[in-house]
Amino acid sequence: MKFIENKEYYDIIFNAPIGDYIGEEGSKLLSTCVSRELKLGIDEFLYRENDSSENFFLVSKGKFALVQENDKGVSNFLHVYQRGDLIGELSFIDDTDHVLSIITLKKDSSVLEFKSESIRPFIVKEPVFMFNFMRAIIKRANYSVREINRKQRELEKYISSGGKGRM
Repeated sequence: MKFIENKEYYDIIFNAPIGDYIGEEGSKLLSTCVSRELKLGIDEFLYRENDSSENFFLVSKGKFALVQENDKGVSNFLHVYQRGDLIGELSFIDDTDHVLSIITLKKDSSVLEFKSESIRPFIVKEPVFMFNFMRAIIKRANYSVREINRKQRELEKYISSGGKGRM
């Protein structure tokens, strides 16, 4: 199997947070797994809650929002993704449906798409790369959990003070 590295994709991956974990060689490998660059306009959904997915994405341009939806449309913006951020990687790894939706915030936004069939061969062929890749995703998830816990403690402190002070 011959892999062709895409220099533009390599630069995006290597300069993204994931590049810190997988390094130069890992970034070269991952650049060969890009199935396509998906370009979206403003207010377009990358995916929606309960969509299944065998792929994940890396923001190459623009901004995307993690949102909750209700029957009236988008109800809450929970997080903003920008260049270099991974999207949908947890659903990709644990093979579960997406629990929230992703929508674009800027025109001319784009993501690199990685499909399962492109990544899976590396589990056996490149175990060090896969270990570093998974480690990066788990570190990101742990960071998110710590941030949620920190914000919850701040909120509890604010509530217990009777709403005095800053959050």
